[in-house]
Amino acid sequence: MKEFWLCFVPLFVAVDAIGVLPLFLSLTEGLDPARLKKVVVQSVITASTVALVFLSIGPVLLEFMGITVSDFMIAGGVLLFAIALNDLLTGEKRHPMGDHGSLGAVPIGVPLITGPGVLTTCILLVGIDGRLLTAAAVIANIALAGVLFAFSGPITRVIGRTGAKTLSKVASLLLAAFAVMLIRKGITDVLVLIK
Repeated sequence: MKEFWLCFVPLFVAVDAIGVLPLFLSLTEGLDPARLKKVVVQSVITASTVALVFLSIGPVLLEFMGITVSDFMIAGGVLLFAIALNDLLTGEKRHPMGDHGSLGAVPIGVPLITGPGVLTTCILLVGIDGRLLTAAAVIANIALAGVLFAFSGPITRVIGRTGAKTLSKVASLLLAAFAVMLIRKGITDVLVLIK
């Protein structure tokens, strides 16, 4: 049991469900409860699937293709920055991916829940705790994020409409900063490899 918690805690920090909640609220603003529920389920399924597939074949596949975690950071950062910039500069909530049916999968499931940080942490933990324990810990953390997101409606009701709009803009700014951080870390890692 102690081994599980030692594996759970780093993934809890990597998933950062509490930190992602404002971003989730920003991205799902104005959705009706039924649609919101579908987005939560889609995000949990997508995040879990990507994490488990990556645990199984990721390291070998990435090495074979010559793709590094740094590449993941840069690509994910660019995508998140585009979303954040759109939300900050427009008066209404519009998302770059025209298909709202994929909102739970991208960007919420990947890269917000299962992003470069989670994938990197998984690779490190597999070497220490093994695939089974790492898989259990990552699924538990993603499920926890799903529960938190499922209660985003009551949270929005507590903070009110004005509070939600303010939080939405602040969250978009945080998302932009998070995206820049991912890009910076990715580029820094690439530059270290070049040296």
